[in-house]
Amino acid sequence: MHSPTQIHWTTTNRLLHYQKNTIFHGINIRKTSNPALTCFSDANWVGSLDDRKSTLTYILFLCPTPISWSLKKKRAIAQSSTEAEYRALATVAAESIWLLSLLHEMKFPLLHSPTLLCDNLGVTQLSFNPIQHSIMKHIQIDIYFVRDLVEKTFFHVRHVYTNDQLADLLIMSFSKQRT
Repeated sequence: MHSPTQIHWTTTNRLLHYQKNTIFHGINIRKTSNPALTCFSDANWVGSLDDRKSTLTYILFLCPTPISWSLKKKRAIAQSSTEAEYRALATVAAESIWLLSLLHEMKFPLLHSPTLLCDNLGVTQLSFNPIQHSIMKHIQIDIYFVRDLVEKTFFHVRHVYTNDQLADLLIMSFSKQRT
């Protein structure tokens, strides 16, 4: 915002054009016999060309319907792709906890624990590995936060292939084609 370039202006125009043309679209939530919460998390490590900060994103689905999503640029620079991806996983875990409490308040029970999907195999394994690695001390709080929830079977963390990573849609530039 302090020193916008032509690229920023073009992106803003694309966003406004998209919003103008989709203003009458809505989200339809259909009743199903087995409601499930599925959460996709992703990170674009040092993705910003301006300052090399990572962008974290997530999308939460209630059955087939997206009900919550976010795209945020982090204030601090991540030291590794694992750090960026794990912080995204911890962020979606916190959002899921809030959403579960809201669903509980609304008397909308879920029969199964939510599934958190991440396309980084190392992060997936780190979420239930009880061994603390010294190289991960800088993200220790996030590791303990997620691991505690996994141990209590509050969540199930699973790996998703990059091509099936729906949260990637929020990170990718509008001009890039997804293969």
